[in-house]
Amino acid sequence: MKICILGGTGFVGSRIAARLAAERREVLIPTRHADRHRELLLLPTVRIVEGDVHNPVFLRQQFQGMDAVINLVGILNEKGHRGRGFARAHAELPAKVVEACRQAGVRRLLHMSALNASLQAPSHYLRTKAMGEDTVHRAHGPDLAVTSFRPSVIFGPHDGFIVRFAGLLKLSPFVFPLACPNARLQPVYVEDVAQAYALALDDHGTFGKRYDLCGPKVYTLREIVEYTARLLHLRTRIVGLPDTLSRLQAAVMEFVPGKPFSRDNYNSLKLDSVCAKGFPEVFGIAPVGMEQIVPGYLGGGAQARYTELRGHAGR
Repeated sequence: MKICILGGTGFVGSRIAARLAAERREVLIPTRHADRHRELLLLPTVRIVEGDVHNPVFLRQQFQGMDAVINLVGILNEKGHRGRGFARAHAELPAKVVEACRQAGVRRLLHMSALNASLQAPSHYLRTKAMGEDTVHRAHGPDLAVTSFRPSVIFGPHDGFIVRFAGLLKLSPFVFPLACPNARLQPVYVEDVAQAYALALDDHGTFGKRYDLCGPKVYTLREIVEYTARLLHLRTRIVGLPDTLSRLQAAVMEFVPGKPFSRDNYNSLKLDSVCAKGFPEVFGIAPVGMEQIVPGYLGGGAQARYTELRGHAGR
């Protein structure tokens, strides 16, 4: 099987690529900057091609001869404030992907959406994720089998969640003002997500389905940040902000380089990112909890390296 992964150089995409390579499947990863991701070439059966995935002609060219396409492209924040960046990545690109699949004769499409994606959601991120998800599922039929995944926040080595909070905590060793401290999340391990994608590729029972992906335990955001501080051996006092100050912090942080927190993030956190049911039974995966993984990559040293090597081995 030949598979093209859009977003294959990212946190989740690199793990899916490693798992598929371990299964000896041929993987093509388009990227704007091939020289920045040469480590992926160490994976057997993986090729990288340089180009713009938003270019319909380039997409069609890369999809030629592919058996499946996996679209993981997504952003947590945009450069502006009006939702244009979110719409381009989450809504317009999936439409281009569907059209390119049809033109190239690709018959399988796996798509990354998000838990709570809805046209009525309070954030640009969630609304545009819903648009893209609906677009690919409208294309589902005899000629293109579509499956989409809606994960809660994803953790694992090099994630943008636990690791980001760890960095922020180190910059605030005494008091850490936390917006939306009571937001409820059900973090899911990146390797469990990658395994679900790999299993779904050939499983006809998943065709046309949408799957919520969550870990085994629900936490408040405060509990997660406090847990991170303990692992770092920091005595930082976590101060939960009320709603008004949370909204103010988001408005201010939008203009900090790197935009670590934004009004759109704040709006997304208004909804609990938890699953009604456990991990989908169809995949036969017992989801791994944070306590089993996070100490390995936040603790540093040999244990962190061991955790990373296990991930590269698809374990």
